[in-house]
Amino acid sequence: MIDLKDVTKVYNTVVLDRLSLHVDRGEFLFVTGKSGSGKSTLIRLLTMETAATEGQILVDGRDLSKIKKREIPVYRRSLGIVFQDMKLLEDRTVFENLAFVREVIYGRRRDTSQRVASMLSFLGLSTLHKRYPQQLSGGEKQKIVLARALMNDPAILLADEPTGNLDPGASAEVMDLFELVHRRGMTVLVATHDLAQAGRLRHRRVELAGGDVL
Repeated sequence: MIDLKDVTKVYNTVVLDRLSLHVDRGEFLFVTGKSGSGKSTLIRLLTMETAATEGQILVDGRDLSKIKKREIPVYRRSLGIVFQDMKLLEDRTVFENLAFVREVIYGRRRDTSQRVASMLSFLGLSTLHKRYPQQLSGGEKQKIVLARALMNDPAILLADEPTGNLDPGASAEVMDLFELVHRRGMTVLVATHDLAQAGRLRHRRVELAGGDVL
């Protein structure tokens, strides 16, 4: 499903150095490591926000280096992406935030309201549908960001420090939703420094250090 072969990424210094990593279809993988170890860079490579200096990255058999610039938005729609920076639309309700994403991707569709309601129900968030972002706790916001990432029916869910600003209780609740999604068959890759949550869920974990897997 996801293959990185001898991937190197250089900024001012080497961030990733001949990294090789394989993620099976339907797997839940935690990528951990200290700040600056390359976790966020890995996510940016997979979302094509940046490109590898060397090596090959395959996602669902597709070589990312062969995707043309104009095709990147279409590629990203095959992914669910959760960032620590939530970027919810402050002037729209939770329901409207999710509906807006679906309409941007697919255009206006008669089933949008049903799809949003179904997603909120699946994640246990239906009671939040009329609230605005400023009325939500940090944990509730991150749950809505996850719901938003799932609106395009992705095969792969990528998350970069999704619990970085949350207390332990809220972190556990958010990670439990990632687990719920994974049990539906989705491939999940979470980059995190939260070793407590990674250990609690007991999925495979790889640690980055010196630009490669320890």
